Amino acid sequence: MEPLHSGNSQNVVLGVSGGIACYKAVELVRLLIRESFRVRVIMTKESMKFVTPLTFQTISGQPVATELFSLTQESQIGHINIADFAELLLIAPATANVIGKIAAGIADDLLTTVVMATQAPVLLAPSMNVHMYQNPILQENIRKLKGLGYHFMEPAEGYLACGYEGKGRLPDPAEVLEEIKSLLKKKDLLGHRLLITAGPNREPLDPVRYLSNRSSGKMGYALARMGARRGAEVILVSGPTALDPPSGVRRISVTTAAEMRDAVLKEFPRCTAVLMAAAVADFRPVNSISKKIKKGKKSLQLTLRPNPDILKELGENKNGKILIGFAAETETLVANARRKLREKNLDLIVANDVTEPGSGFDGDTNVATLLDSKGGVDPLPLMRKEELADRIYDHLLKLKANSK
Repeated sequence: MEPLHSGNSQNVVLGVSGGIACYKAVELVRLLIRESFRVRVIMTKESMKFVTPLTFQTISGQPVATELFSLTQESQIGHINIADFAELLLIAPATANVIGKIAAGIADDLLTTVVMATQAPVLLAPSMNVHMYQNPILQENIRKLKGLGYHFMEPAEGYLACGYEGKGRLPDPAEVLEEIKSLLKKKDLLGHRLLITAGPNREPLDPVRYLSNRSSGKMGYALARMGARRGAEVILVSGPTALDPPSGVRRISVTTAAEMRDAVLKEFPRCTAVLMAAAVADFRPVNSISKKIKKGKKSLQLTLRPNPDILKELGENKNGKILIGFAAETETLVANARRKLREKNLDLIVANDVTEPGSGFDGDTNVATLLDSKGGVDPLPLMRKEELADRIYDHLLKLKANSK
C-alpha cells in the first residue's frame, strides 16, 4: 500500500450510494485527480447497478472497495485503512437510506462502517426525489448529523430523473470540488472581513461603446475564492467579467469606476482588510452621448477626465485596516511599485510585469513581486493565481501579527 499523506496531495475517500446521480460522481473523481487529490472510492451494492467499479478504478487509478468482508480487498485496503487514509470522507450521491443509517449509528456495509471508523470530516451531498428530500424524517436526520459535526451540501433544484421538478439534484461536480477544498483548507482568516475588487470598469461613450481595459478579473476572483476557503467573510466588488462568483462570497456587481468607488466606500468601514485587484478605469469621457455616434469621414476627438483615485482615498482613511494594492507595469517594475506603495499609503503591493510570459492579462498564472511598507521585497516565481492569492494572504497575516 502507498504511504498515507505523502507529498502535497490530499486524501479523499468518496462513498457512492445507489442513485441515478452516480454518473456525476465519476466526473467528480476526474476533477479531484486533475487537482492532484488522491482518491479512494467505496461503492455500495446499489450503486453498482448504475456504474461499474471498473469505471471508478480506471479514473482514480486505485482499487474500488465494495465488500466489508472480502479477503482480497481487505488485504489490499481494509476498512480501517480506508478510514485512516481519509483526510475528508465525501458521500455523493448520499441517498435517504445512507443518511438514515448514519444518523442511527448503523454500520452494516463497508461505507457506513468506514463512516463510523474515520476521524476525518464527513461531507454528504444528498440526491433524491424532491418529496423524499422534504420528508420530515430525513430532515430530522440531517439536523441531527449537522449537530454532530457532519457537513452537508444543499441539493440543486431542477428536473429530476423521476420526472418531478424541485430540490433533489446532486450539485454540479465543480461545486462539490470547491466545497471539498474549502473544508480541507486551514481557517486562519476566520474573523477577517475582506473587501476585494476585481475586473475592469466600463466607461460609456454612447449606448453601444465604452472605454475599458483588458482585465479578466481572474486575480480578484482567485483572492475571493481563497479568502473564503480560509474562513474569511468576503465581499467582492466586481466590474463586468465572464466569471461566476466563488462559493460563499457576496458579489456586488458594478460597471463604472464611480459605481465601484461608491460600493467600496460603503463596505469599507466594516472590513478588516482591502485588496484592490480591480483594474480601475483611470479616465472617463467628459460627455456620454445619448445616441450612437455615427461613423464619418472626419476624425473623432474624445475629451477625457480623470476618475477618482479609490486606492488613494482609502489610504488616506485607513483607520488601522490593512490595505493591499496591485501594480500592473511594463517597465521598472520595483521602482514604480514602490512609488505607488508610498503614494497610496499601502501596507503591501503586488507588482507584476504584464509583458512577462505567464504574467499577462486573462491568464490563470502570474509572476509577481510583493513589496511591503517596511521595505521587504519578495519576488515570486510563475504560479497559478490561486497559489499567489495564498501567498498574499500569508503576508497579510504577518502584517496583522506585526501590527499588534
